[in-house]
Amino acid sequence: MARILVADDEPKLGNVVAQMLLLDKHEVVRVGGGQEALTALGAGRFDVVVTDLRMPGVDGLAVLRAARGAVGPPEVILMTAFGSTESAVQAMKAGAADYLTKPFSMDELRLRVGRLVAQHSAERRNERLLERLTPDLVAESPGMKAALSAARQVAATDASVLLLGESGTGKSQLARYIHYQSKRAGGPVVEVHCAALPETLLEGELFGFEKGAFTGATQRKAGHLAAADGGTLFLDEIGDVTPATQVKLLRFLQERSFVPLGATASRTVDVRVISATNRDLDEAVKTGRFREDFFYRLNVFAIRVPPLRERREDILPIVDRFLATRGLPPEKLSAAARDRLRSEPWPGNVRELENAMERGLILAGDSDVGTGHLGGGATSASRASGVGNLLVDGFVLDDLERDLILAALEKAGGNKAQAARLLGVTRRRLYSLLASLEGARGGTQEEND
Repeated sequence: MARILVADDEPKLGNVVAQMLLLDKHEVVRVGGGQEALTALGAGRFDVVVTDLRMPGVDGLAVLRAARGAVGPPEVILMTAFGSTESAVQAMKAGAADYLTKPFSMDELRLRVGRLVAQHSAERRNERLLERLTPDLVAESPGMKAALSAARQVAATDASVLLLGESGTGKSQLARYIHYQSKRAGGPVVEVHCAALPETLLEGELFGFEKGAFTGATQRKAGHLAAADGGTLFLDEIGDVTPATQVKLLRFLQERSFVPLGATASRTVDVRVISATNRDLDEAVKTGRFREDFFYRLNVFAIRVPPLRERREDILPIVDRFLATRGLPPEKLSAAARDRLRSEPWPGNVRELENAMERGLILAGDSDVGTGHLGGGATSASRASGVGNLLVDGFVLDDLERDLILAALEKAGGNKAQAARLLGVTRRRLYSLLASLEGARGGTQEEND
């Protein structure tokens, strides 16, 4: 069922069209002319508009223009007894979805309306799906508003984008935002962490390989470039790519084709490339660690993602969104804790802020999160140990830190790997902390026995 506006100054035909569409269970608003159609469009939302082309005063083309300019624009079918190629072309150029010359059969009209309703419904479903997929980025600060504005502008193009900013600022989220705001939103978005793979593996992962291309290649693999065909390839930490891989990626950016390892023929794909780095690529180019021509290919459109310390207005909205995703009200965080979070420098940016909130919730349990649950300051010496802002190095752990470790283990059901992830530390570091905890308790269980 759709909401349809029917506009025709000829009462008999307009009424018949409206009645036929009512039989198909649509909600129909019938008006007798162009001016009434403009009023109806301004007062409500429609899925389809069926309008006569020639009407006194405000004609069908004016109704068409108003419909196309509406929020969530409806599809428009124009009817006229003065059919001509010229008027049809004019109507279609102006954005009409279809065109009917009088006299026409009601079955033909119902068929065309039904097709447009189905198409419009599918587009609405896709819009809602994309709204759910698109990252909800907080942008109350001027710097982040500027970054989002630039992202929306470049999303409409196929230009390569380079995202610049410190670790943890949300560059991967912004890359996905650009993808889902673009015409490629229906295609895949493939993310590659360049620094996580050695050069020998990265090349095969990117370009794919044929069976037998190297020792261990027991079957053919398509690779990330092929997987991203029709969509977006996000190359995170591009500043860590070796010069040899830079050359191969440069060739792909120039020719949009590549040769999988062990293959003889090249493959062409339609891929938009977004890359990100926390490194100073200008300096890397000057020192010869990064190819200048490759840099220029990546840096068609650069967006700087500001660090959290430059976007203080975003800290508490990020915290509230974090709580909301877990079904918790803003009141879960005390006023004093809010002041504490707002005043921290957050060198680890959004990622560090979210980790601190996760740990605070673990410690608080059913209570509100207070300053005591947030642990030591973000600038404490513990940061050098790589354990975050709640744990200190050494063998002496205070009660708060012991509670944190035990709470993480309990929440993870005794799974040390999961507990380490909750704490934001490596498994090896957690084992060291557990050993420290046992030492603080006065020896191992075996010794106590």
